[in-house]
Amino acid sequence: MKMKKILFATAILGISLTSCDDFLEEENLSTETAENFYTTAEGFESLVTANYSQLREIYGDEPWLFCAGTDMYAEGRDQEPVGLSQYLQLNSASEGVGQLYSTCYRAIQIANMALYYSELTESFDQLNQYVGEVEYMRANAYFLLVQTYGGVGIVTDYIDSPVLSFDRNTAQEVYDLVIADLQSAMNKVSSGAFSGRVTKRAVDHLLAKVYLARAYESFGSSSDFQMAAQYADEAIAGQGLNLSFQDLWSPGNELNEEVLFSVQYDAGSVSADPFNLGNQQSFYFSSYLGGSEVAGDAPYRSFNLCPTDYTLELYEQGDERWEATFMTEVFTRYYDYFDVDDHSSLTVVDFYEPKWFTELDKTAYIAAHPDVTYHEYGTYGADDSTENYGTIPVKKFDDPSSPFGSGGVSTRDVVLSRLGDTYLIAAEAYFQSGDVATALNRLNVVRERANATPATTGDMSIGYILDERARELLGEYHRWFDLKRTGTLIDRASMYHYLIQASNFDGANGEKKILRPIPQSAIDLNQNQDFPQNPAYN
Repeated sequence: MKMKKILFATAILGISLTSCDDFLEEENLSTETAENFYTTAEGFESLVTANYSQLREIYGDEPWLFCAGTDMYAEGRDQEPVGLSQYLQLNSASEGVGQLYSTCYRAIQIANMALYYSELTESFDQLNQYVGEVEYMRANAYFLLVQTYGGVGIVTDYIDSPVLSFDRNTAQEVYDLVIADLQSAMNKVSSGAFSGRVTKRAVDHLLAKVYLARAYESFGSSSDFQMAAQYADEAIAGQGLNLSFQDLWSPGNELNEEVLFSVQYDAGSVSADPFNLGNQQSFYFSSYLGGSEVAGDAPYRSFNLCPTDYTLELYEQGDERWEATFMTEVFTRYYDYFDVDDHSSLTVVDFYEPKWFTELDKTAYIAAHPDVTYHEYGTYGADDSTENYGTIPVKKFDDPSSPFGSGGVSTRDVVLSRLGDTYLIAAEAYFQSGDVATALNRLNVVRERANATPATTGDMSIGYILDERARELLGEYHRWFDLKRTGTLIDRASMYHYLIQASNFDGANGEKKILRPIPQSAIDLNQNQDFPQNPAYN
């Protein structure tokens, strides 16, 4: 296979071949050339490992592009990147705009490198499986790009030298590539249970989500909703939601039976720099809980992406996701919630009242906990308080093993695909294809696990499905994509985010700022002067 010179400059796309090669050389401790090393089973496996590692770059840092500027989360005391969180000042040079652009293109380059060498390497038993895993990860990167920026440049060949001009493909072409990669991967990857590697059920789940997203596009096929439903059911594979929501998010239980795919972390893999090499998911979704002054008794939190009043209003009495998602009672030592089996003797210092409490409930609780700081319902959303512990902490991502002083870095896995999400994808797909009864069935599997009142046919709407996704998936990296996909971003963000008005989305040329702008750094380096920016930012 001849290595092709293609139309993309690695510098333009935010890809650094030097950094990529340096990373991969950690796997190559010999003096062999890449051409020799990567054509061995050992060398090729190192390329596949590099593909998995790149997922950490995509999902491990600030989650602004996944979560900011939605109905569910808003800044508390500390300011979020104003363009991404409020849209009013969003432009191609805004903070955070290029994060997915650069990390996804680096992932694509590493995937292309592996696919190139897959045709040169020696034959071994896992080769075909590994190729499928790489195809999945390239498809995932392109899917993130097309949802975020619209049409982007397609590169499918391994780059061996930079070219300083590139073109832009249409969103339809990018979706076609994503689906083709996933269809190819499905026939190669393992059909077994998830243990850290891509499996067929993970491919089915992502294909369902891709078809669901494309169905809303002007170029979508009339069968896309049906295809999304079909692949979601394939991923479900008849499995129920058998774990309690509490057990689902118990620290150390990340490889549970409901997880279809996740970004893997462990203490050993970050031991070279444990204060920086983990992920930041646990760092967000709460107010400031402590620092050096609490001697490690509480996790350090950002005071960003705090739950909005809309988010907190979603939960009804009896829904087990309320207690499993939020730290409603904070003990003198925060982590005693995880480290002490019997909580009855622990002192509650902060309590967040649920919306169903009565005055009698409040009086009784304070009498039983005289040392408590009692946060009344309606006083601890994102826009309600700037005090420490002033917004309710999200506990589902808490990492009691995170080293003190790490700035919130965690070695818990970042879950990308899990069965509760798959059921809700199926519910949305069936609903949009006109099969309300099946949609209701899939959605109620999620509600029944949570001990929530089953939904009825009269409840079913896209708004209700989005509410259920909010309850089930709070803090997981889906919300901006959910609102963008369903065409509800402007309405819901301006209705529920205290810093956003609908006019914030007004862009140039009468366009709305839905897609994020192509990063200015990429445009500046491109010698193709006809490369188009997204029209709202021209």
